[in-house]
Amino acid sequence: MIITVTMNPSIDISYPLETLKLDTVNRVVNTSKTAGGKGLNVTRVVHELSGQVLATGLLGGHHGAFIQTQLDQEGIAHDFSAIAGETRNSIAILHDNGHQTEILEAGPNVSEIELAQFEEKFDLLLKQANLVTLSGSLAKGIPTTYYSHLIAKAYEQGVKVLLDTSGASLKASLESPTKPFLIKPNTEEIFDLVGQTLSLEDLPNFKAVLSSDLFAGVEWIVVSLGSKGAFVKHHNRFYQVTIPKIAVVNPVGSGDSTIAGLAYAIDQGKNDEEILQYAMVCGMLNAQEAKTGHINVENLPALKAQIVVKEV
Repeated sequence: MIITVTMNPSIDISYPLETLKLDTVNRVVNTSKTAGGKGLNVTRVVHELSGQVLATGLLGGHHGAFIQTQLDQEGIAHDFSAIAGETRNSIAILHDNGHQTEILEAGPNVSEIELAQFEEKFDLLLKQANLVTLSGSLAKGIPTTYYSHLIAKAYEQGVKVLLDTSGASLKASLESPTKPFLIKPNTEEIFDLVGQTLSLEDLPNFKAVLSSDLFAGVEWIVVSLGSKGAFVKHHNRFYQVTIPKIAVVNPVGSGDSTIAGLAYAIDQGKNDEEILQYAMVCGMLNAQEAKTGHINVENLPALKAQIVVKEV
């Protein structure tokens, strides 16, 4: 089973506008409200791939109840730990021909007691897990080293961890003695980590950076390159992944869907090429849909066949 962890979930609200006008009223006709946060987007896509998945993390208040109800309606298994604070909203305004403006609430403040209660649940869930995904930001009150703590717990149980976070949390996990099995930084996040921009035009430097001590012990490094695909290190092998052009409807959640594809394919024992194809195709399929963290699996085979994975 794949366990997805969302420590700062949200109700993801999407507002599509032809033009975003400042200092005036913007009226939205088609609004979507989705049980969200990065980890729940991962959950939904794994579920749509027919993978065995269970969502956990922290939920509180009326917003938390809304999320649990929506997951129940979709038939998605979940076992969250309750907190006193209200789960947040995350607003994405899609406007002006492909532009995206996000308004993200910080989320509730989590107490030490609430974290301890979650950890008791997490320890029990690890006993039935093959793989864990840790996604997104940490709510207030949770230390930046907390993902490292969860990774160590999973490692003790022989459970692989796919980590999708950024900033101090990502850096702390890379500096920890126990490393995540996989990370999926984008180019901006790589720049924050190593202090330089990486380019496919300078493959020797790209390889050297991903082979540096900072990433030692991380089995998979999947660097997202947006429309250019991805550059990947698995053990001592490097892959360049190219993807076809698509018509983008809603890019929100595509990175999470990429993690879902990775988690599903790794859990299914796929080879490197198929793991990376599933990763990219799920990200693209999400971008073709209006709903955040959702794919149309009927379109998967044809699009997956157009993804090229080349060892370099």
